[in-house]
Amino acid sequence: MSKLTKSKAWKALQEHHKKISKKQMREMFAKEPKRFEKFSLEACGIFLDYSKNRISEKTMRLLYDLAKQANVESWRDKMFNGEKINFTENRAVLHTALRNRSNRPIMVDGKDVMPDVKAVLAHMKEFSNSIRSGEWTGYTGRAMTDIVNIGIGGSDLGPVMVTEALKPYAKPGLRVHFVSNVDGTHLAETLKQLNPETTLFIIASKTFTTQETLTNAESARAWFLNSAKDEAAIAKHFVALSTNAKEVAKFGIDTKNMFEFWDWVGGRYSLWSAIGLSIAVYIGFENFEELLSGAFEMDEHFRTAPLEKNMPVILGLLGVWYNNFFGAQTHAILPYDQYMHRFPAYFQQGDMESNGKYVGRDGKEVDYTTGPVIWGEPGTNGQHAFYQLIHQGTKLIPADFIAPIETQNPRLRPSAFVRRTTADGSDSGRRLDSLSGQALGEHHTILLSNFFAQTEALMKGKTAKEAREELRAAGMLARSTSRVFDRSLGAGGKEADIKKLLPHKVFAGNRPTNSIMFKKLTPRTLGSLIAMYEHKIFVQGIVWTINSFDQWGVELGKQLAKAILPELKADVVVSTHDSSTNGLINYFKSHRS
Repeated sequence: MSKLTKSKAWKALQEHHKKISKKQMREMFAKEPKRFEKFSLEACGIFLDYSKNRISEKTMRLLYDLAKQANVESWRDKMFNGEKINFTENRAVLHTALRNRSNRPIMVDGKDVMPDVKAVLAHMKEFSNSIRSGEWTGYTGRAMTDIVNIGIGGSDLGPVMVTEALKPYAKPGLRVHFVSNVDGTHLAETLKQLNPETTLFIIASKTFTTQETLTNAESARAWFLNSAKDEAAIAKHFVALSTNAKEVAKFGIDTKNMFEFWDWVGGRYSLWSAIGLSIAVYIGFENFEELLSGAFEMDEHFRTAPLEKNMPVILGLLGVWYNNFFGAQTHAILPYDQYMHRFPAYFQQGDMESNGKYVGRDGKEVDYTTGPVIWGEPGTNGQHAFYQLIHQGTKLIPADFIAPIETQNPRLRPSAFVRRTTADGSDSGRRLDSLSGQALGEHHTILLSNFFAQTEALMKGKTAKEAREELRAAGMLARSTSRVFDRSLGAGGKEADIKKLLPHKVFAGNRPTNSIMFKKLTPRTLGSLIAMYEHKIFVQGIVWTINSFDQWGVELGKQLAKAILPELKADVVVSTHDSSTNGLINYFKSHRS
Protein backbone atom coordinates (compact mmCIF):
# COMPACT_ATOMS: atom_id res chain seq x y z
CA MET A 1 0.00 0.00 0.00
CA SER A 2 1.13 3.53 -0.75
CA LYS A 3 1.62 6.24 1.83
CA LEU A 4 -1.64 7.86 0.70
CA THR A 5 -3.83 4.77 0.96
CA LYS A 6 -2.31 3.94 4.36
CA SER A 7 -2.93 7.44 5.68
CA LYS A 8 -5.37 8.30 8.45
CA ALA A 9 -7.46 10.65 6.30
CA TRP A 10 -7.79 8.11 3.48
CA LYS A 11 -8.82 5.27 5.80
CA ALA A 12 -11.38 7.52 7.50
CA LEU A 13 -12.95 8.26 4.12
CA GLN A 14 -13.03 4.55 3.26
CA GLU A 15 -14.92 3.76 6.45
CA HIS A 16 -17.27 6.67 5.93
CA HIS A 17 -17.97 5.60 2.35
CA LYS A 18 -19.22 2.19 3.52
CA LYS A 19 -22.01 3.93 5.41
CA ILE A 20 -22.96 6.85 3.22
CA SER A 21 -22.79 5.00 -0.12
CA LYS A 22 -26.06 3.24 0.75
CA LYS A 23 -27.93 6.50 1.41
CA GLN A 24 -30.19 8.19 -1.13
CA MET A 25 -29.86 11.90 -1.86
CA ARG A 26 -33.65 12.09 -2.09
CA GLU A 27 -33.83 11.12 1.60
CA MET A 28 -31.04 13.53 2.49
CA PHE A 29 -32.99 16.45 0.98
CA ALA A 30 -36.15 15.35 2.80
CA LYS A 31 -34.34 15.35 6.15
CA GLU A 32 -32.26 18.52 5.57
CA PRO A 33 -34.45 21.52 4.63
CA LYS A 34 -31.38 23.78 4.48
CA ARG A 35 -29.21 21.41 2.44
CA PHE A 36 -29.05 23.83 -0.50
CA GLU A 37 -27.86 26.70 1.72
CA LYS A 38 -25.38 24.41 3.47
CA PHE A 39 -23.74 23.10 0.30
CA SER A 40 -23.54 26.12 -1.98
CA LEU A 41 -21.33 29.18 -2.27
CA GLU A 42 -20.58 32.12 -4.54
CA ALA A 43 -17.26 33.59 -5.63
CA CYS A 44 -16.08 35.81 -8.49
CA GLY A 45 -19.59 36.05 -9.92
CA ILE A 46 -19.95 32.25 -10.06
CA PHE A 47 -22.53 30.39 -8.00
CA LEU A 48 -21.88 26.72 -7.14
CA ASP A 49 -24.58 24.41 -5.82
CA TYR A 50 -22.99 21.11 -4.77
CA SER A 51 -25.90 19.93 -2.62
CA LYS A 52 -26.86 17.23 -5.17
CA ASN A 53 -23.84 15.14 -4.20
CA ARG A 54 -23.66 11.99 -2.12
CA ILE A 55 -22.18 13.84 0.81
CA SER A 56 -22.90 14.95 4.34
CA GLU A 57 -21.22 17.52 6.54
CA LYS A 58 -19.04 14.70 7.82
CA THR A 59 -18.03 13.78 4.26
CA MET A 60 -16.83 17.30 3.63
CA ARG A 61 -14.95 17.45 6.97
CA LEU A 62 -13.12 14.24 6.07
CA LEU A 63 -12.32 15.54 2.58
CA TYR A 64 -10.92 18.76 4.05
CA ASP A 65 -8.79 16.59 6.36
CA LEU A 66 -7.47 14.82 3.26
CA ALA A 67 -6.59 18.16 1.67
CA LYS A 68 -4.80 19.28 4.82
CA GLN A 69 -2.93 15.99 5.04
CA ALA A 70 -1.80 16.49 1.41
CA ASN A 71 -0.64 20.04 2.25
CA VAL A 72 -2.76 21.53 -0.54
CA GLU A 73 -2.43 25.02 0.93
CA SER A 74 1.35 24.78 1.16
CA TRP A 75 1.67 23.50 -2.43
CA ARG A 76 -0.68 26.23 -3.59
CA ASP A 77 1.56 28.87 -2.01
CA LYS A 78 4.63 27.31 -3.61
CA MET A 79 3.00 27.60 -7.03
CA PHE A 80 2.01 31.24 -6.57
CA ASN A 81 5.46 32.08 -5.21
CA GLY A 82 7.26 30.74 -8.28
CA GLU A 83 8.86 27.67 -6.71
CA LYS A 84 9.78 24.93 -9.18
CA ILE A 85 7.00 22.52 -8.36
CA ASN A 86 7.27 20.98 -11.85
CA PHE A 87 10.26 19.06 -10.57
CA THR A 88 10.72 16.65 -13.52
CA GLU A 89 11.44 19.64 -15.78
CA ASN A 90 12.87 21.87 -13.03
CA ARG A 91 10.37 24.61 -13.83
CA ALA A 92 8.11 26.98 -11.98
CA VAL A 93 4.38 26.84 -12.73
CA LEU A 94 3.31 30.44 -13.20
CA HIS A 95 0.36 30.78 -15.55
CA THR A 96 -1.05 32.79 -12.63
CA ALA A 97 1.68 35.41 -13.22
CA LEU A 98 0.34 36.01 -16.72
CA ARG A 99 -2.92 37.32 -15.27
CA ASN A 100 -1.52 38.94 -12.12
CA ARG A 101 -3.41 42.25 -12.14
CA SER A 102 -1.84 43.44 -8.89
CA ASN A 103 1.55 45.04 -8.38
CA ARG A 104 2.74 42.00 -6.43
CA PRO A 105 6.17 40.86 -7.68
CA ILE A 106 6.50 37.21 -8.67
CA MET A 107 10.03 35.86 -8.49
CA VAL A 108 11.66 33.09 -10.52
CA ASP A 109 15.36 32.43 -9.89
CA GLY A 110 15.59 35.73 -8.04
CA LYS A 111 14.06 37.78 -10.88
CA ASP A 112 10.67 39.45 -10.89
CA VAL A 113 8.92 38.14 -14.03
CA MET A 114 6.18 40.76 -14.03
CA PRO A 115 8.04 43.43 -16.07
CA ASP A 116 8.51 40.89 -18.90
CA VAL A 117 4.87 39.81 -18.68
CA LYS A 118 3.71 43.42 -18.89
CA ALA A 119 6.03 44.12 -21.84
CA VAL A 120 4.55 41.24 -23.86
CA LEU A 121 1.02 42.37 -22.99
CA ALA A 122 1.87 45.88 -24.20
CA HIS A 123 3.22 44.39 -27.44
CA MET A 124 0.02 42.35 -27.86
CA LYS A 125 -2.10 45.45 -27.25
CA GLU A 126 -0.25 47.51 -29.85
CA PHE A 127 -0.41 44.74 -32.43
CA SER A 128 -4.05 43.75 -31.89
CA ASN A 129 -5.15 47.39 -32.03
CA SER A 130 -3.30 47.90 -35.31
CA ILE A 131 -5.02 44.88 -36.88
CA ARG A 132 -8.49 45.83 -35.65
CA SER A 133 -8.14 49.47 -36.70
CA GLY A 134 -6.96 48.57 -40.21
CA GLU A 135 -3.65 50.35 -39.66
CA TRP A 136 -1.79 47.07 -40.30
CA THR A 137 -2.02 46.33 -44.00
CA GLY A 138 -0.83 43.52 -46.23
CA TYR A 139 1.42 43.49 -49.26
CA THR A 140 -1.26 45.09 -51.45
CA GLY A 141 -2.20 47.75 -48.90
CA ARG A 142 -5.42 46.09 -47.79
CA ALA A 143 -6.43 45.59 -44.13
CA MET A 144 -6.63 42.12 -42.61
CA THR A 145 -10.03 40.39 -42.60
CA ASP A 146 -8.95 36.87 -41.58
CA ILE A 147 -6.63 35.63 -38.83
CA VAL A 148 -5.32 32.04 -39.01
CA ASN A 149 -3.77 30.62 -35.84
CA ILE A 150 -1.50 27.67 -36.61
CA GLY A 151 -0.60 25.67 -33.50
CA ILE A 152 -1.44 22.44 -31.74
CA GLY A 153 -2.38 21.30 -28.23
CA GLY A 154 -2.47 24.24 -25.85
CA SER A 155 -1.48 26.58 -28.66
CA ASP A 156 -4.78 25.73 -30.34
CA LEU A 157 -7.37 24.42 -27.87
CA GLY A 158 -7.38 27.44 -25.56
CA PRO A 159 -7.70 30.13 -28.25
CA VAL A 160 -10.33 28.05 -30.09
CA MET A 161 -12.43 27.62 -26.95
CA VAL A 162 -12.22 31.27 -25.89
CA THR A 163 -12.91 32.78 -29.32
CA GLU A 164 -15.95 30.52 -29.70
CA ALA A 165 -17.16 31.36 -26.18
CA LEU A 166 -16.75 35.10 -26.70
CA LYS A 167 -18.07 35.46 -30.26
CA PRO A 168 -20.50 38.20 -29.19
CA TYR A 169 -17.48 40.39 -28.42
CA ALA A 170 -15.78 39.91 -31.81
CA LYS A 171 -15.13 42.74 -34.23
CA PRO A 172 -17.68 42.58 -37.09
CA GLY A 173 -16.04 41.63 -40.36
CA LEU A 174 -13.01 40.04 -38.71
CA ARG A 175 -12.85 36.24 -38.88
CA VAL A 176 -10.57 33.89 -36.96
CA HIS A 177 -9.57 30.37 -38.03
CA PHE A 178 -7.55 27.63 -36.35
CA VAL A 179 -5.40 24.97 -37.97
CA SER A 180 -3.89 22.29 -35.75
CA ASN A 181 -4.08 18.85 -37.34
CA VAL A 182 -1.14 17.82 -39.52
CA ASP A 183 -3.76 16.18 -41.74
CA GLY A 184 -3.52 18.44 -44.79
CA THR A 185 -7.30 18.55 -45.03
CA HIS A 186 -7.46 20.88 -42.02
CA LEU A 187 -5.26 23.48 -43.71
CA ALA A 188 -6.70 22.96 -47.20
CA GLU A 189 -10.30 23.47 -46.09
CA THR A 190 -9.32 26.61 -44.18
CA LEU A 191 -7.36 28.16 -47.04
CA LYS A 192 -10.26 27.64 -49.48
CA GLN A 193 -12.10 30.42 -47.65
CA LEU A 194 -9.27 32.97 -47.66
CA ASN A 195 -7.73 35.72 -49.74
CA PRO A 196 -3.92 35.92 -49.35
CA GLU A 197 -4.06 39.72 -49.58
CA THR A 198 -6.16 40.02 -46.40
CA THR A 199 -4.99 37.03 -44.34
CA LEU A 200 -2.66 37.11 -41.36
CA PHE A 201 -1.07 33.90 -40.04
CA ILE A 202 -0.10 33.50 -36.39
CA ILE A 203 2.44 30.66 -35.99
CA ALA A 204 2.36 29.40 -32.41
CA SER A 205 5.34 27.25 -31.44
CA LYS A 206 7.59 27.92 -28.47
CA THR A 207 10.61 26.23 -30.07
CA PHE A 208 9.51 26.83 -33.66
CA THR A 209 10.30 23.17 -34.30
CA THR A 210 6.97 21.45 -33.50
CA GLN A 211 6.47 19.05 -36.43
CA GLU A 212 2.73 19.49 -36.95
CA THR A 213 2.81 23.27 -36.57
CA LEU A 214 5.83 23.83 -38.80
CA THR A 215 4.48 21.48 -41.49
CA ASN A 216 1.26 23.50 -41.61
CA ALA A 217 3.16 26.79 -41.44
CA GLU A 218 5.43 25.88 -44.38
CA SER A 219 2.42 24.87 -46.49
CA ALA A 220 0.63 28.11 -45.58
CA ARG A 221 3.77 30.02 -46.54
CA ALA A 222 3.90 28.28 -49.94
CA TRP A 223 0.20 29.02 -50.52
CA PHE A 224 0.75 32.67 -49.66
CA LEU A 225 3.84 33.07 -51.85
CA ASN A 226 2.02 31.52 -54.79
CA SER A 227 0.04 34.77 -54.83
CA ALA A 228 2.42 37.31 -53.29
CA LYS A 229 5.50 36.09 -55.25
CA ASP A 230 7.78 38.19 -53.04
CA GLU A 231 9.26 36.67 -49.85
CA ALA A 232 9.53 40.16 -48.34
CA ALA A 233 5.72 40.13 -48.13
CA ILE A 234 5.86 37.34 -45.52
CA ALA A 235 6.72 39.92 -42.85
CA LYS A 236 3.34 41.60 -43.43
CA HIS A 237 1.30 38.39 -43.23
CA PHE A 238 3.05 36.13 -40.69
CA VAL A 239 3.83 36.66 -37.00
CA ALA A 240 5.28 34.20 -34.47
CA LEU A 241 4.53 33.20 -30.89
CA SER A 242 7.90 31.74 -30.01
CA THR A 243 11.22 32.09 -28.24
CA ASN A 244 13.42 30.88 -31.12
CA ALA A 245 14.35 34.14 -32.88
CA LYS A 246 16.81 32.41 -35.24
CA GLU A 247 14.25 30.01 -36.71
CA VAL A 248 11.56 32.69 -36.78
CA ALA A 249 13.83 34.97 -38.86
CA LYS A 250 14.81 32.04 -41.10
CA PHE A 251 11.13 31.49 -41.87
CA GLY A 252 10.88 35.11 -43.02
CA ILE A 253 9.07 36.62 -40.05
CA ASP A 254 10.33 39.97 -38.74
CA THR A 255 11.50 39.26 -35.17
CA LYS A 256 9.83 42.55 -34.16
CA ASN A 257 6.64 40.58 -34.69
CA MET A 258 7.69 37.70 -32.44
CA PHE A 259 5.79 37.45 -29.18
CA GLU A 260 7.63 35.78 -26.32
CA PHE A 261 6.50 33.43 -23.59
CA TRP A 262 8.45 31.42 -21.05
CA ASP A 263 9.23 27.85 -20.01
CA TRP A 264 7.18 28.32 -16.82
CA VAL A 265 4.07 28.56 -19.02
CA GLY A 266 2.70 25.08 -19.67
CA GLY A 267 1.03 24.60 -23.05
CA ARG A 268 -2.39 23.79 -21.60
CA TYR A 269 -2.19 26.91 -19.42
CA SER A 270 -0.91 29.23 -22.14
CA LEU A 271 -3.99 31.05 -23.47
CA TRP A 272 -3.21 33.80 -20.93
CA SER A 273 0.18 34.40 -22.60
CA ALA A 274 1.15 35.50 -26.12
CA ILE A 275 -0.61 32.31 -27.25
CA GLY A 276 -3.77 34.34 -26.66
CA LEU A 277 -2.85 36.82 -29.42
CA SER A 278 -5.61 35.51 -31.70
CA ILE A 279 -8.06 36.07 -28.82
CA ALA A 280 -6.89 39.65 -28.30
CA VAL A 281 -7.17 40.44 -32.00
CA TYR A 282 -10.62 38.86 -32.31
CA ILE A 283 -12.36 40.27 -29.21
CA GLY A 284 -10.18 43.34 -28.62
CA PHE A 285 -7.40 43.83 -26.10
CA GLU A 286 -9.71 45.46 -23.54
CA ASN A 287 -11.81 42.30 -23.48
CA PHE A 288 -8.67 40.16 -23.32
CA GLU A 289 -7.69 42.12 -20.22
CA GLU A 290 -11.15 41.42 -18.78
CA LEU A 291 -10.48 37.71 -19.35
CA LEU A 292 -7.22 38.06 -17.42
CA SER A 293 -8.95 39.99 -14.65
CA GLY A 294 -11.59 37.32 -14.20
CA ALA A 295 -8.91 34.67 -13.88
CA PHE A 296 -6.98 36.85 -11.41
CA GLU A 297 -10.08 37.20 -9.23
CA MET A 298 -10.41 33.41 -9.08
CA ASP A 299 -6.67 33.12 -8.38
CA GLU A 300 -7.08 35.43 -5.40
CA HIS A 301 -10.10 33.47 -4.19
CA PHE A 302 -8.19 30.19 -4.48
CA ARG A 303 -5.09 31.72 -2.86
CA THR A 304 -6.82 33.24 0.15
CA ALA A 305 -10.15 31.52 0.88
CA PRO A 306 -10.21 28.82 3.59
CA LEU A 307 -10.61 25.27 2.31
CA GLU A 308 -14.22 25.11 3.50
CA LYS A 309 -15.17 28.16 1.38
CA ASN A 310 -12.82 27.58 -1.53
CA MET A 311 -14.62 26.75 -4.78
CA PRO A 312 -11.76 25.00 -6.66
CA VAL A 313 -10.85 23.04 -3.52
CA ILE A 314 -14.43 21.83 -3.04
CA LEU A 315 -14.76 20.79 -6.69
CA GLY A 316 -11.40 19.04 -6.60
CA LEU A 317 -12.20 17.11 -3.43
CA LEU A 318 -15.61 16.03 -4.73
CA GLY A 319 -13.82 14.66 -7.79
CA VAL A 320 -11.46 12.68 -5.57
CA TRP A 321 -14.45 11.39 -3.57
CA TYR A 322 -16.11 9.85 -6.63
CA ASN A 323 -12.94 8.79 -8.42
CA ASN A 324 -11.29 7.01 -5.54
CA PHE A 325 -14.13 5.90 -3.28
CA PHE A 326 -17.06 5.31 -5.65
CA GLY A 327 -14.93 4.06 -8.55
CA ALA A 328 -16.16 6.66 -11.05
CA GLN A 329 -13.91 6.60 -14.11
CA THR A 330 -15.25 9.62 -16.00
CA HIS A 331 -16.51 13.13 -15.34
CA ALA A 332 -18.88 15.02 -17.64
CA ILE A 333 -18.81 18.78 -18.24
CA LEU A 334 -22.18 19.87 -19.62
CA PRO A 335 -22.49 23.57 -20.51
CA TYR A 336 -25.99 24.87 -21.24
CA ASP A 337 -24.61 27.58 -23.48
CA GLN A 338 -23.87 26.97 -27.16
CA TYR A 339 -21.00 29.46 -27.07
CA MET A 340 -19.25 27.09 -24.62
CA HIS A 341 -19.40 24.10 -26.96
CA ARG A 342 -15.58 23.72 -26.93
CA PHE A 343 -15.27 24.08 -23.14
CA PRO A 344 -15.40 20.29 -22.41
CA ALA A 345 -12.83 19.59 -25.13
CA TYR A 346 -10.53 22.25 -23.71
CA PHE A 347 -10.59 20.61 -20.30
CA GLN A 348 -10.10 17.16 -21.78
CA GLN A 349 -6.55 18.34 -22.33
CA GLY A 350 -6.42 20.49 -19.21
CA ASP A 351 -7.37 17.63 -16.92
CA MET A 352 -6.24 14.47 -18.71
CA GLU A 353 -2.81 15.76 -19.73
CA SER A 354 -2.28 17.11 -16.22
CA ASN A 355 -3.47 14.20 -14.08
CA GLY A 356 -3.17 11.24 -16.45
CA LYS A 357 -0.19 9.86 -14.48
CA TYR A 358 0.44 6.58 -12.66
CA VAL A 359 3.74 7.52 -11.00
CA GLY A 360 3.75 9.65 -7.85
CA ARG A 361 6.15 12.38 -6.84
CA ASP A 362 8.21 9.73 -5.04
CA GLY A 363 8.82 7.92 -8.35
CA LYS A 364 6.73 4.91 -7.35
CA GLU A 365 3.65 3.55 -9.10
CA VAL A 366 0.47 4.57 -7.30
CA ASP A 367 -2.09 2.03 -6.07
CA TYR A 368 -5.16 4.22 -6.63
CA THR A 369 -6.81 5.80 -9.64
CA THR A 370 -5.82 9.31 -10.68
CA GLY A 371 -7.22 11.54 -13.42
CA PRO A 372 -10.71 10.74 -14.78
CA VAL A 373 -11.76 10.73 -18.42
CA ILE A 374 -13.25 14.18 -19.13
CA TRP A 375 -15.96 14.54 -21.74
CA GLY A 376 -19.16 16.39 -22.54
CA GLU A 377 -21.28 18.32 -25.01
CA PRO A 378 -23.62 21.29 -24.69
CA GLY A 379 -27.15 20.80 -23.38
CA THR A 380 -29.72 20.17 -24.69
CA ASN A 381 -27.91 18.28 -27.47
CA GLY A 382 -26.39 15.89 -24.96
CA GLN A 383 -29.82 15.07 -23.55
CA HIS A 384 -30.74 13.55 -26.91
CA ALA A 385 -27.44 11.71 -27.23
CA PHE A 386 -25.77 10.26 -24.13
CA TYR A 387 -27.78 11.33 -21.06
CA GLN A 388 -29.59 7.98 -21.21
CA LEU A 389 -26.40 6.30 -19.95
CA ILE A 390 -25.97 8.88 -17.19
CA HIS A 391 -29.55 8.34 -16.01
CA GLN A 392 -29.96 4.57 -16.30
CA GLY A 393 -26.59 3.13 -17.23
CA THR A 394 -24.44 0.94 -15.01
CA LYS A 395 -21.68 3.54 -14.65
CA LEU A 396 -21.61 6.32 -12.09
CA ILE A 397 -20.83 9.56 -13.95
CA PRO A 398 -20.51 12.71 -11.85
CA ALA A 399 -21.35 15.77 -13.93
CA ASP A 400 -20.96 19.55 -13.86
CA PHE A 401 -23.94 21.44 -15.28
CA ILE A 402 -23.01 25.01 -16.30
CA ALA A 403 -25.45 27.75 -17.32
CA PRO A 404 -25.76 31.54 -17.65
CA ILE A 405 -28.75 33.29 -16.11
CA GLU A 406 -28.94 35.65 -19.09
CA THR A 407 -28.46 34.81 -22.75
CA GLN A 408 -26.24 36.79 -25.10
CA ASN A 409 -29.05 36.66 -27.63
CA PRO A 410 -32.37 37.82 -26.14
CA ARG A 411 -33.52 38.80 -29.62
CA LEU A 412 -33.09 37.34 -33.08
CA ARG A 413 -31.46 40.22 -34.87
CA PRO A 414 -31.59 40.38 -38.67
CA SER A 415 -28.46 41.09 -40.65
CA ALA A 416 -27.48 44.70 -41.09
CA PHE A 417 -28.05 44.21 -44.81
CA VAL A 418 -30.71 42.35 -46.78
CA ARG A 419 -29.56 41.02 -50.14
CA ARG A 420 -32.02 41.14 -53.02
CA THR A 421 -31.67 40.10 -56.63
CA THR A 422 -32.96 42.67 -59.11
CA ALA A 423 -34.85 41.89 -62.32
CA ASP A 424 -31.68 41.91 -64.37
CA GLY A 425 -30.05 39.40 -62.03
CA SER A 426 -27.68 41.85 -60.35
CA ASP A 427 -27.25 41.97 -56.60
CA SER A 428 -28.35 45.00 -54.60
CA GLY A 429 -28.09 45.65 -50.91
CA ARG A 430 -30.66 47.43 -48.75
CA ARG A 431 -29.70 48.47 -45.23
CA LEU A 432 -32.21 47.60 -42.53
CA ASP A 433 -33.37 50.58 -40.52
CA SER A 434 -34.44 48.48 -37.53
CA LEU A 435 -32.38 45.96 -35.63
CA SER A 436 -35.01 45.28 -32.98
CA GLY A 437 -35.58 41.70 -34.13
CA GLN A 438 -37.80 38.92 -32.86
CA ALA A 439 -37.75 38.04 -29.16
CA LEU A 440 -35.76 34.90 -28.27
CA GLY A 441 -36.48 34.95 -24.55
CA GLU A 442 -38.50 31.74 -24.68
CA HIS A 443 -35.49 29.84 -26.03
CA HIS A 444 -33.41 30.57 -22.94
CA THR A 445 -36.29 29.81 -20.61
CA ILE A 446 -36.74 26.41 -22.24
CA LEU A 447 -32.99 25.81 -22.09
CA LEU A 448 -32.84 26.56 -18.36
CA SER A 449 -35.94 24.48 -17.62
CA ASN A 450 -33.96 21.53 -18.99
CA PHE A 451 -30.88 22.55 -16.99
CA PHE A 452 -32.82 22.50 -13.72
CA ALA A 453 -34.81 19.39 -14.62
CA GLN A 454 -31.82 17.23 -15.46
CA THR A 455 -30.04 17.68 -12.14
CA GLU A 456 -33.31 17.11 -10.27
CA ALA A 457 -34.01 13.95 -12.27
CA LEU A 458 -30.49 12.61 -11.75
CA MET A 459 -30.77 13.20 -8.01
CA LYS A 460 -34.35 12.00 -7.42
CA GLY A 461 -34.78 9.31 -10.03
CA LYS A 462 -38.18 7.60 -10.17
CA THR A 463 -39.19 4.83 -7.78
CA ALA A 464 -41.15 1.73 -8.78
CA LYS A 465 -44.15 3.07 -6.88
CA GLU A 466 -44.03 6.40 -8.73
CA ALA A 467 -43.58 4.68 -12.07
CA ARG A 468 -46.50 2.32 -11.40
CA GLU A 469 -48.82 5.17 -10.43
CA GLU A 470 -47.75 7.12 -13.49
CA LEU A 471 -48.48 4.15 -15.77
CA ARG A 472 -51.85 3.52 -14.14
CA ALA A 473 -52.80 7.18 -14.52
CA ALA A 474 -51.82 7.09 -18.16
CA GLY A 475 -53.84 3.90 -18.63
CA MET A 476 -56.91 5.47 -17.08
CA LEU A 477 -56.53 8.46 -19.37
CA ALA A 478 -56.22 6.15 -22.36
CA ARG A 479 -59.42 4.31 -21.41
CA SER A 480 -61.34 7.53 -20.89
CA THR A 481 -60.32 8.87 -24.29
CA SER A 482 -60.23 5.50 -26.14
CA ARG A 483 -56.57 5.99 -26.95
CA VAL A 484 -53.66 3.58 -26.84
CA PHE A 485 -51.32 5.30 -24.40
CA ASP A 486 -48.22 3.18 -24.89
CA ARG A 487 -47.46 0.79 -27.70
CA SER A 488 -45.59 -1.53 -25.33
CA LEU A 489 -48.56 -1.78 -22.95
CA GLY A 490 -51.39 -2.37 -25.35
CA ALA A 491 -54.81 -0.77 -25.16
CA GLY A 492 -56.13 0.04 -21.71
CA GLY A 493 -52.92 -0.41 -19.70
CA LYS A 494 -53.71 -3.69 -17.94
CA GLU A 495 -51.85 -4.59 -14.73
CA ALA A 496 -49.97 -7.40 -16.47
CA ASP A 497 -48.69 -4.96 -19.05
CA ILE A 498 -47.72 -2.48 -16.34
CA LYS A 499 -45.79 -5.15 -14.45
CA LYS A 500 -43.89 -6.05 -17.61
CA LEU A 501 -42.94 -2.47 -18.45
CA LEU A 502 -42.36 -1.23 -14.90
CA PRO A 503 -38.63 -2.13 -14.49
CA HIS A 504 -37.79 -0.11 -17.62
CA LYS A 505 -39.54 2.98 -16.28
CA VAL A 506 -37.67 3.05 -12.95
CA PHE A 507 -34.74 5.43 -12.45
CA ALA A 508 -32.40 4.69 -9.55
CA GLY A 509 -31.41 8.35 -9.21
CA ASN A 510 -28.71 9.20 -6.67
CA ARG A 511 -26.49 10.42 -9.53
CA PRO A 512 -24.22 13.28 -8.39
CA THR A 513 -24.11 16.68 -10.07
CA ASN A 514 -22.73 20.16 -9.49
CA SER A 515 -24.71 23.15 -10.77
CA ILE A 516 -22.60 26.16 -11.77
CA MET A 517 -24.37 29.41 -12.67
CA PHE A 518 -23.36 32.97 -13.50
CA LYS A 519 -25.09 36.11 -14.70
CA LYS A 520 -23.80 36.15 -18.28
CA LEU A 521 -20.90 34.69 -20.22
CA THR A 522 -18.65 37.76 -20.32
CA PRO A 523 -14.87 37.75 -20.79
CA ARG A 524 -14.41 38.29 -17.04
CA THR A 525 -16.75 35.44 -16.12
CA LEU A 526 -15.11 33.08 -18.60
CA GLY A 527 -11.70 33.93 -17.14
CA SER A 528 -12.94 33.02 -13.66
CA LEU A 529 -14.49 29.76 -14.89
CA ILE A 530 -11.32 28.62 -16.63
CA ALA A 531 -9.14 29.46 -13.61
CA MET A 532 -11.59 27.64 -11.33
CA TYR A 533 -11.15 24.41 -13.30
CA GLU A 534 -7.38 24.88 -13.53
CA HIS A 535 -7.14 25.09 -9.75
CA LYS A 536 -9.52 22.16 -9.29
CA ILE A 537 -7.11 20.05 -11.37
CA PHE A 538 -4.19 21.33 -9.28
CA VAL A 539 -5.90 20.31 -6.03
CA GLN A 540 -6.52 16.79 -7.29
CA GLY A 541 -2.93 16.40 -8.48
CA ILE A 542 -1.63 17.40 -5.06
CA VAL A 543 -3.94 14.95 -3.27
CA TRP A 544 -2.85 12.17 -5.65
CA THR A 545 0.84 13.13 -5.10
CA ILE A 546 1.53 13.42 -8.85
CA ASN A 547 3.18 16.12 -10.94
CA SER A 548 0.31 17.74 -12.85
CA PHE A 549 2.63 19.91 -14.96
CA ASP A 550 4.68 17.57 -17.14
CA GLN A 551 3.45 15.38 -19.99
CA TRP A 552 6.14 12.83 -20.78
CA GLY A 553 3.53 10.42 -22.11
CA VAL A 554 3.03 12.72 -25.10
CA GLU A 555 6.69 12.48 -26.06
CA LEU A 556 7.01 8.75 -26.80
CA GLY A 557 4.69 8.85 -29.79
CA LYS A 558 6.56 11.87 -31.17
CA GLN A 559 9.89 10.05 -30.91
CA LEU A 560 8.59 6.97 -32.69
CA ALA A 561 6.91 9.04 -35.42
CA LYS A 562 10.26 10.68 -36.21
CA ALA A 563 11.82 7.23 -36.64
CA ILE A 564 8.98 5.98 -38.84
CA LEU A 565 8.75 9.01 -41.16
CA PRO A 566 11.92 8.25 -43.18
CA GLU A 567 10.82 4.61 -43.46
CA LEU A 568 7.61 5.73 -45.16
CA LYS A 569 9.59 7.67 -47.76
CA ALA A 570 11.95 4.79 -48.65
CA ASP A 571 10.97 2.05 -51.14
CA VAL A 572 12.00 -0.87 -48.97
CA VAL A 573 10.12 -3.40 -46.86
CA VAL A 574 10.18 -2.35 -43.21
CA SER A 575 11.20 -4.94 -40.58
CA THR A 576 12.48 -2.83 -37.69
CA HIS A 577 9.33 -2.90 -35.53
CA ASP A 578 6.97 -5.48 -34.06
CA SER A 579 5.07 -7.64 -36.56
CA SER A 580 1.90 -5.54 -36.34
CA THR A 581 3.62 -2.18 -36.93
CA ASN A 582 5.79 -3.66 -39.70
CA GLY A 583 2.70 -5.17 -41.33
CA LEU A 584 0.71 -1.92 -41.17
CA ILE A 585 3.56 0.18 -42.58
CA ASN A 586 4.20 -2.27 -45.40
CA TYR A 587 0.48 -2.56 -46.18
CA PHE A 588 0.28 1.22 -46.45
CA LYS A 589 3.36 1.42 -48.69
CA SER A 590 2.16 -1.34 -51.01
CA HIS A 591 -1.28 0.22 -51.50
CA ARG A 592 -0.50 3.91 -51.84
CA SER A 593 -0.63 5.46 -55.29
